[in-house]
Amino acid sequence: MPAPAPPNQPSPPRTAAGVFLGAAFLMATSAIGPGFLTQTAVFTEQFRANFAFVILASVILDIGAQLNVWRIITVSGLRGQDLANKVLPGLGYFIALIVALGGLAFNVGNVGGAALGLNVLFGLDVKWGAIASALIAFYVFLSKEMGRAMDNFAKILGVVMLVLTLYVAVVTKPPLGEALLRAVAPTHVPFLPILTLLGGTVGGYITFAGAHRMLDAGIRGPEHLQEVTRSSVTGILTASLMRVLLFLAVFGVVAAGARLDPQNPPASAFQIGAGMLGYKIFGVVLWAAAVTSVVGASYTSVSFLRTLHPSIERHHAKWIIGFIAASTLLFVTVERPVALLILAGSLNGLILPITLGTVLLACRRRDIAGDYRHPAWMTAFGIIVVALAVYAGIQSLQGMAALWRR
Repeated sequence: MPAPAPPNQPSPPRTAAGVFLGAAFLMATSAIGPGFLTQTAVFTEQFRANFAFVILASVILDIGAQLNVWRIITVSGLRGQDLANKVLPGLGYFIALIVALGGLAFNVGNVGGAALGLNVLFGLDVKWGAIASALIAFYVFLSKEMGRAMDNFAKILGVVMLVLTLYVAVVTKPPLGEALLRAVAPTHVPFLPILTLLGGTVGGYITFAGAHRMLDAGIRGPEHLQEVTRSSVTGILTASLMRVLLFLAVFGVVAAGARLDPQNPPASAFQIGAGMLGYKIFGVVLWAAAVTSVVGASYTSVSFLRTLHPSIERHHAKWIIGFIAASTLLFVTVERPVALLILAGSLNGLILPITLGTVLLACRRRDIAGDYRHPAWMTAFGIIVVALAVYAGIQSLQGMAALWRR
């Protein structure tokens, strides 16, 4: 007779395949936010076909980071902050603080992006657009089956973004041959954009979004590693597919000789490439990218706080709604919360090397990973990513310090 499940531990879901796919899309849509769209458009205009190599290199590094995090989280059955506290007492509380602070600050930008998306579509005032988008996000977490609602929300809007961006990419007719050639044979290697894309795809809270979702669904233990590995790679490839489609859409525009509007590069690319329809499509893509990032950032940020106090654990859905409300209030009442954004940006640059480094230490601890033996190549891959992330974090801190002094 099988042993009963430990108290307070959810049983594995009946629709585990749906959870794995939902976790992949939650991670991917958390990465695909307003900054993701802008970064991709700006770098495409700047580096043109060579940006294909940047995307390819960043995808490889993203997979290395995410494989390590998701596998160790699953094997240990511990959320990121609890795992960190086992590695070094108190470290988890520090990580929870910087993840929540960074998530709150970037959520202000996500709320703003959702508001701008509705403004593009319907001419709605941005403050009302922010409130309307927040109410839609509230609905996800008011559902009795919050996890399933969040999975479906991420999957549906994720597919919408991919299909619409694919349409624009086809309409702009980018030089595919040149893009494919430069993906493996660039005329020069832009190093810093690779680090920027690494942080934007798996930095901060993002790489933990899907892993924590699986824990909440009861998926833990080494018996799930094959599915977890597949789900983690699916998440990266989904976000990267969106990056590729967006790159091709913008590349088709700039290769034809057009110049993007520096005030809103991705919007101008969609409009130049596909006319007013393209502009409205951008509104849909921007809103979908932003509102799913609101959901992902809020869910994951609060998941890092859940072990700080029993009331947060018991009422975590309400805390998530409060997190969204706080982000929206900041956007509506404070036009430019500069100090918060600067501080959060500085701290966010430190999250990936700290969390990934902690995970790599944890995989060697029998009291955390049990008899599980982490593949040596994954550890080596993780160490490389940590080193690059430390360098990127130092660059971020220096840049933020310079901005702060202005």
